[in-house]
Amino acid sequence: MKPLGLIHNAVRAKEIFSVLARHGFANLLNQVDPQGGWWQRLVPQPATRRTLWERTRLALEELGPTFIKAGQIMSMRPDVLPHGLILELRKLQNSVTPLPFEEMREVLVDELELEPREVFATFDETPIASASLAQVYFATLPDGREVAVKVQRPNLSRSVHTDLDLLAWFAGQLHQRVHAFQPYDLPAVVAEVREGLLRELDFRNEVLNQQYFNTLNPHPEKVFAPAVVEELCGERVLVMERINGASVSAARLTREEAQRIAANGAESILHQVLVIGFFHADPHAGNILITPDGRVCFLDWGMAGNLTRRLRHGLADLLSAAVSQDAERIVQIAAELGSPSGRADLRAMERDVTLVLRQDFNTALNHVQIGRVMLKLLFIFGQNGINITRDYSLMAKAVLSIEETARTLDPSFDLPRLARPILREQQRERTGPRAMLRETRQFLHTLATGARELPSGIFRIIRRMERDDLTIKFRHEGLEDLDDALKTASNRITLGVIIGSLIMGSSLIVTARVGPNVFGYPLLGMAGYLLSALFGCYIVWDIFRHGRHR
Repeated sequence: MKPLGLIHNAVRAKEIFSVLARHGFANLLNQVDPQGGWWQRLVPQPATRRTLWERTRLALEELGPTFIKAGQIMSMRPDVLPHGLILELRKLQNSVTPLPFEEMREVLVDELELEPREVFATFDETPIASASLAQVYFATLPDGREVAVKVQRPNLSRSVHTDLDLLAWFAGQLHQRVHAFQPYDLPAVVAEVREGLLRELDFRNEVLNQQYFNTLNPHPEKVFAPAVVEELCGERVLVMERINGASVSAARLTREEAQRIAANGAESILHQVLVIGFFHADPHAGNILITPDGRVCFLDWGMAGNLTRRLRHGLADLLSAAVSQDAERIVQIAAELGSPSGRADLRAMERDVTLVLRQDFNTALNHVQIGRVMLKLLFIFGQNGINITRDYSLMAKAVLSIEETARTLDPSFDLPRLARPILREQQRERTGPRAMLRETRQFLHTLATGARELPSGIFRIIRRMERDDLTIKFRHEGLEDLDDALKTASNRITLGVIIGSLIMGSSLIVTARVGPNVFGYPLLGMAGYLLSALFGCYIVWDIFRHGRHR
């Protein structure tokens, strides 16, 4: 953000600085303070003692919808942010005080281009849910269908853009001024938050995600997403079927029913991740309803992840290596999937991975938490310069969420047991006759394309040689230090020759007694000696100061 933009949003900037100071981030603000510490007069120091990550979460909750959603999106970057912060960000509370319906009516009318009474047979103006971005109401269509209407809060886009601009400015200041934050590349994280949050503001993306899942879902008798009323949906309004069900914590289930429902929900997420490659990115307990007939309904499809066939196969390999406690293989797979920057210390990574496996994937002690393992592994990879696609982070958060939700229903829940048949199914997909035929066909196609284009490529090179139009460029890399060394040596040799010449010339003048004389000594000879001494002292001083002559 430019300084003029910061001034234009001064009131909101003051609120943000006040909240951060109130939650104990005074030292941090001192390092990015643009106005000489004016915020220090606003609030006292916090009296309660909380951890750094707890204070971060509480500050985000107080700063409002944009920062809450930003924190939730940042919680999907375990490869960049510390594990403790990721776990705390997942606790962000999305419930906020509902706005009066008269304020929400404007958005509804703008999107539907009609009054609610002209579209719905009945419309309950009391919201049944109020979140940071939208409120949800129950209504009935003229044909008798019961629906839920999700309406975006008014003027949300403008306030979100303002907060995102301020957040980007603050992240840039931290990145430039605070050395400890530079490894996290906060400006890039905020840019990703902006992209994800602006995508969530367009409810049409959520409509497509729900429709796509229901189309690919192989077991609608077990799990499903609400059907949407597409003709009534828009950028800020989403109309979908009303689901009569109970939350995970409120459902009254027998032990066998709870175990079955937990298994169905987890199997669906695993199938989405490993087989389909399209998955719900945040299946926590608040986004799940259990219907009276025992089905699992996934709500809130604003964020969804996508994995290509190569990434799904890599994930299966990672899980297999984790089961085998093979840290070396895990690091190797990560290097193949990611794009290493610089030289990663693979041995140190193997040591860290081994520790994670021993802590959270210990089958001998029946202590297995796949989601938590994936979060920690992604952080290890990211800290060592191996950047894997963001959708892997979404996947890890989704798996962790469904593990926790399933254990709420069934304390003895065992995700690896459910994953084994799906992994075997994927293995058949990779090694079966169809897969071999597909890969052979692709190889032959690539070979045929190359063979067809090779003669024309050779012909173009020959024609350019005939026209003397072929240029070969050589670029030497890594010779900068040698070039500097040669320049330094030549400069010092030149100065040495000059100093030696001055000394010899001055000595000849002194010996020949060439006038004029000062105190009985030739003036020119003494001046030559003095210049030689000054040049010599300068070279010695420069060597000690810089290590080279510039």
